This record gives sequence, structure tokens and C-alpha cells, in this order.
Amino acid sequence: MINDALAALTGAGIAATQVDSFGPAAVDVPASAWLATHELLRDAVGLTFFDFLTASDELTDGFRVVSHLADFWGGSHVEHLLVRTLVPRDKPELPSLSDLYAGANWHERETFEMFGITFSGHPNLIPLLLPDGFEGNPLRKEFVLASRVAKPWPGAKEPGESDHAPAGAPSRRRTLPPGVPDPDSWGPRPPGSPDPDPLAPAQAASTPARPRRAGGAERRTRKQTEPAPAPTDPAAEAAPPPEPKPPTEPAPPAEPQPPAEPPQE
Repeated sequence: MINDALAALTGAGIAATQVDSFGPAAVDVPASAWLATHELLRDAVGLTFFDFLTASDELTDGFRVVSHLADFWGGSHVEHLLVRTLVPRDKPELPSLSDLYAGANWHERETFEMFGITFSGHPNLIPLLLPDGFEGNPLRKEFVLASRVAKPWPGAKEPGESDHAPAGAPSRRRTLPPGVPDPDSWGPRPPGSPDPDPLAPAQAASTPARPRRAGGAERRTRKQTEPAPAPTDPAAEAAPPPEPKPPTEPAPPAEPQPPAEPPQE
């Protein structure tokens, strides 16, 4: 399936590249070819089933939009393909897929309200899940989880801070719960103070991705360590070995004793 998809896309002049994925096969395409890619995969490759569409916040790289397409054939056999693209953070916008796949309608509405990504040409791009009057996009990494700021986070008593802890017990460095930025970068500030970088808390909490093991590589096995030799006495090593004792001759077998005579009456 992935080879057919790449051949169809590159043959149409779309710069598609295969990428590593933990699940189905995945291809990256430019945002400008988002609509043409899905139309080609539906009509030329046969991926007629639309499963879902969502996004992820990639910080300074923008937002990654992902769709999952499938093809059912041969009974229960299913072919899967993930289509991905990147949109800039300052203007996240893509053409809507709702005319190609009817199921994309609600998924694009949810992605719009959760990430603030606009899908041009959508017939009814309004919030789907959030209540009326909700401000912000809660799945963006700069979105502040205000409830975690206002309420005590579970585990407020760190080791050494309990009333029953012994005097002088060490305590762990207190850390902020996930989603809570530094007080200097959020909340009321004096008039005229510069606005903080909204991505600073998310970038500070992000960790680099773990490198993936090359395909087909054997898993590393734990090397069994050999036991270390027992320490030896240097004086014992320098002394000459003891002379062997001459073999001793075996003792001659004992002579048999005559049987005892029965007592006379």
C-alpha cells in the first residue's frame, strides 16, 4: 500500500516522503497539496474509508495535522495509511476535506476548537465540544491549565515537609505540576511590562524524542558478566609448591580367624 501511495503521489508531482511510524505506514506531504493528496489517494489508490483527523502541537515547528485513511478488501483485510503535514503557527490553515470525506466534518470542527487550525471551505466550522464562551485552544501547549494553578496539586506535602517527619529530614525540590507555568510568565503584570513568550513553559518542559531503533536490527541482549577471580595472597604465590609425598603401600589383608569351638556340657 505504501509503495502504491508513494508512486501515485510522486507521479502527480506531489513531494511525498515516507516517515517512520509506530503504527500504520505514514507519508508527509506539503500543506499546499493537502487536498490534492487525499483526492488522489481516494480515487487512484482506493483509500475510500476516512477514519479520523487530528493534530499535535510541535511548538516552534507549527502544528502537525494527521489523517488516517483505510481500504477494506479481501474480507477482513484492511490497508492503513497516515497522511501528515505541517502548518505554520502564526497562520494555521488547511483546505477542508469534508467534500471528499463526509466523516471529516466533525473531526475538523474538533481540531479547529482544540488547536485553532482553520479549515477553509468547511460548511459549518463552529465549536463542537467546548461550551459557549470558552476562550482559548486547550490542546495548544501554551494553554495554561488555570485549575492547576488555583487548586493545590496532589502531593503538596513533599518528603520531609510532613508534620510527622523527623527534624532535619531531607526534602525534594518542589516542582510545578504539568501545565502550570512560572508565575513570572503568566497572570497579572504591572502596566508596561513586556509580554512573556507563550511557548517558553512548553519548551522548558519538552524532552527530545528518543531515537528509534533501525528497522530489522536485532535487540541488544544483556551481556552476562563473568564472576571476578578471587583475590590471591602474593606471599603464597611466591612460595614453592610442596613436594609430593611418596605413595604408601596398602596394608596386608588380615588373616582369617578360626571359628570358635562350641562350649562343652
